[in-house]
Amino acid sequence: MRPKKPSRKPVRREAKDGRRSRKAMRLVSNAATLALAIPLAWLAAGAAPHGFAPEKTYAGVVTKVVDGDTLYLEGVDTRIRLWGLDAPELGERGGNAAKRTLREIAHGERLRCKEIDIDRYQRIVGQCFLAGGEDVAALMIESGRATEYVRYSGGYYSAVKFASNR
Repeated sequence: MRPKKPSRKPVRREAKDGRRSRKAMRLVSNAATLALAIPLAWLAAGAAPHGFAPEKTYAGVVTKVVDGDTLYLEGVDTRIRLWGLDAPELGERGGNAAKRTLREIAHGERLRCKEIDIDRYQRIVGQCFLAGGEDVAALMIESGRATEYVRYSGGYYSAVKFASNR
């Protein structure tokens, strides 16, 4: 048979005359301080309001094309994977042609890339634009050397193409 646990008395938050105890006042004060301090620290760290992170962009000249959907920008140590683009890998049929096409479009050109995500290989996944505003992934899709990666783009390039054909 189990021994009974001693019953706990409820903690009193008010004095007998209706006023709050010092302990209760400290709890309220600490809670209010935390409620103000957390959002302020979050904003001071560079986060934007409403849960959105500030948009990161990278700009530079393309120094190396890795394959049909990955490249390096001058001054950015991390590879950039083009968002919404699916190009054949180098060992696959069409892989060398896709790399050659991306090199023709972007190598030596100044790009502006908007970070969308970081993938499992720690690459920046970004939507990249030439100086004239052309989307590099859209140009690759138009060339026929790569296709839209609808799983990630959600049909973005198909919608853009449909809208421009009207």
